[in-house]
Amino acid sequence: MKFKNDVKKSMFHFEEGYSLSQAIIEADRCLLCYDAPCNEGCPAETDPGKFIKKLRLKNLKGAIKTIKENNILGGICGIVCPVDKLCEEKCLATGIDRPINIGKLQRFLVEYGWQIGFNPIIKKKNKNIKVAVVGSGPAGLTCAAELAKEGYNVTIFEGNEKPGGNLRYGIPPFKLTHDFLDREIEDILSLGVKIQCNSSITGKGSIENLLNKGFKAVFVSIGLTIPYRVNISGINLRNVITSSDFLRDVNNGNIKKVSDIIKKKNIAIIGGGSVAMDTAVTCKILKGNRVYSIALESEEELPADRADIHKAIDYNVIIKPQSQIKKIIDKNGVVIGVRGVEIEWIKPGDLSLSNIREIPGTEFSLKIDTVIFAIGSGPDPKIKDELPSVKFNKKGLIDISKKTYLTSVKGIFAGGDIVNGPNLVVNAVEDGKKAAKSIMKFLKEQIK
Repeated sequence: MKFKNDVKKSMFHFEEGYSLSQAIIEADRCLLCYDAPCNEGCPAETDPGKFIKKLRLKNLKGAIKTIKENNILGGICGIVCPVDKLCEEKCLATGIDRPINIGKLQRFLVEYGWQIGFNPIIKKKNKNIKVAVVGSGPAGLTCAAELAKEGYNVTIFEGNEKPGGNLRYGIPPFKLTHDFLDREIEDILSLGVKIQCNSSITGKGSIENLLNKGFKAVFVSIGLTIPYRVNISGINLRNVITSSDFLRDVNNGNIKKVSDIIKKKNIAIIGGGSVAMDTAVTCKILKGNRVYSIALESEEELPADRADIHKAIDYNVIIKPQSQIKKIIDKNGVVIGVRGVEIEWIKPGDLSLSNIREIPGTEFSLKIDTVIFAIGSGPDPKIKDELPSVKFNKKGLIDISKKTYLTSVKGIFAGGDIVNGPNLVVNAVEDGKKAAKSIMKFLKEQIK
């Protein structure tokens, strides 16, 4: 299956990965720890200690096999994971020099496998048992791959035109290209996984009804699709959008549409996470004038990955921490500015809206043409209609058994952000792997 990529590649620079010689030099710095602590930092259990050791010993195929067997999205995780907070944070080489660049080595090995035509994944004999996966984000793709490796017939139902979920529509092309994503999805398709795009499973009981259509189990991984906005004056004005809509337009190649509200404009991005930084950098690439990231958190508390913050600073994004926007100002219905105030926390460490104290005399106003909210997303309430017998928590997320990933309906499992709330790609991969094991156990018990 080939996917037409719409993004204008010339506008976005995707950093090249390591060459073979660079990768070997970097791997040679590894201390070859007996109980590699870097392994503890990977939720997906990609086993960096093992694949780096094999690379250092020049067993490249063995290193590639280790990654792809443990993490079918190993290349993507090598690019988008906050490795400084995960595997690299645990690296003992830090005490001598700097941590091994595990993410780049992981990406290199996956790409090298493609270059030499080496696919280490072996599929077992077909069991002729059908499983449905709803959603083709990282949790759904991983679960599908794990099941397919064991011989199950897996069909992924995806509402969008192309697969990948937030990997495709929520990450800017300077960070992850569609070509790279599609190549990693090809590895999953090679296992026999079928992906039906433009196939939203909607309507009363629609997802539960898959169990009556020949599927013996269902894994729900639809993610969080309703972007949040702060309830302040002016949120419904023209040129007030969300990062989700903005990045989707960019990834769909609608550059003319976004350029009209970005090029030579002053932009206020509300939020201090990695998505806010990605959005800010994308605005600068699209020739935005002054681009602000306005966050409640202090510089030290910003939730964005350090690498994303540094990139934003490199692009001259103005980060305004410990600040709250109180109003979006307009003239004749068009945004012309924002007003805000600096804040502090009443109780240190409690980063909630109820814990904010405004600092008198710090009021500010900025001349702004476009406002972009980048404060996360929540679940689509329609999911409750599609899963009427499934239990949900107060946040609208699916309740599951933490051990088995089983919902309150026999045969329906769930994982990823629709269960945990906003989380990392690698955590979604972890959910997909664990859910697949539970599904296989469940199916084996049903056959007895």
